[in-house]
Amino acid sequence: MVEWVKKNKIFSILVILIFILGFYLRADFLTSVRHTVSHDTKYYNEMVHRLLDTGVYAYKGEIPNAQVTPGFPLFMTGMYIVADQIGVEPFPLIRWAQVLISLGSMALIYTIAMQATRNKWVAIVALFVSAIYLPFIWANGAILTETLALFLLMAYLSMQMYAFRTQRKRDAAFAGIILGLTVLVRAEFMPLFVPLYGVFLLQQWYKRSTDGAAVRTSKLAVFKKVALLGVITGLCLSAVMLPWWIRNVVSLNEFVLTASQSNPFKAGTYPNKDYTDKIVVQNGMSQNEYAWARIKAGFTQQTWKYVKWFTVGKLEYTYNRMFFGSGHEPGYFYPKAHNFHQLIVYGSIIPLLMLVWRWRHPAVMIAVVIIIMSMIRLLFVPEYRYNFTVMPLFIILTSWLGITILQKIGTYTSRRKAV
Repeated sequence: MVEWVKKNKIFSILVILIFILGFYLRADFLTSVRHTVSHDTKYYNEMVHRLLDTGVYAYKGEIPNAQVTPGFPLFMTGMYIVADQIGVEPFPLIRWAQVLISLGSMALIYTIAMQATRNKWVAIVALFVSAIYLPFIWANGAILTETLALFLLMAYLSMQMYAFRTQRKRDAAFAGIILGLTVLVRAEFMPLFVPLYGVFLLQQWYKRSTDGAAVRTSKLAVFKKVALLGVITGLCLSAVMLPWWIRNVVSLNEFVLTASQSNPFKAGTYPNKDYTDKIVVQNGMSQNEYAWARIKAGFTQQTWKYVKWFTVGKLEYTYNRMFFGSGHEPGYFYPKAHNFHQLIVYGSIIPLLMLVWRWRHPAVMIAVVIIIMSMIRLLFVPEYRYNFTVMPLFIILTSWLGITILQKIGTYTSRRKAV
């Protein structure tokens, strides 16, 4: 008992020290550099002022539109109101708020690692890596969706995994609400709950008993129970999205599911981002029509080039480099940071492949998110900023691999000594 208490005390101290380190690095970054404001931030700033001054919700325009979902603009609007009340500039206030949100993300990464692997050392390592991983530090200086989206995605995944464990309707509802908030910040996460529930259904259909034999329960009964939880999650997601849908119908006279921007889809049809490629003449086609025409012509006339681009090409563009935030001067860097990023990404390949084989393991939900989001990314223009929100999952898998290898070495060494 005493030994157990001592061991848990050590873990608690480590967790506290890592959070102190994470806060120090983020605070030091904010106070020691000059932050660059990106063009997206400038558009968001104009949008928020327009909303506060005239009540018009419009991005890159003066008349109402639905080009971006309202989660982050409303978050910024709230920060602008607070900044005005306390007499400070809004951008620094948002950056410090994002530091707190980033620390919350670290806590959620620790929680997900524990839920997925049930190994405290994996959770500790994942927490430490998330504390020092430079994009998680740089993003706090950027007035962009990344920091808030990462926090909400991790909150959703943690809640969804908890709901799978408890199988309670209330927990499934909370998962749907959090996913709705996530979608209002970054629309691409909307379909995520469907494959997660699909895999969970398979896991429930083919449970394993303690002796390793498959336990076959009534598939219909299991389907009804899982389907009910999935419907609850979907309805709560819809309830959160409903005000946005109503606003679009009332203000724009059209139903917009998430956002109306289509340019990222068209831009993703240019292999290696070569925008001089004129395989199809636009001739008055809409952006969507032109994109589909390019895809059809590309796979017909330059099959290998387009197959490569829509598979390994886009994946390399998305995951091979770090997200640098909006930029800053002087550089806030440590040696081999890029190699560290690549180690995290490529180190997760083995756990990902193992989880495809061991699909009953709780950690398979992490693999599902990575795979589904990667497939969604293949539809659009690849940018390395798009790897930011799933990097915590790569960190967890690579940490798991590292701890497993060390534990295997430790076990082997102990056996050799015993012999």
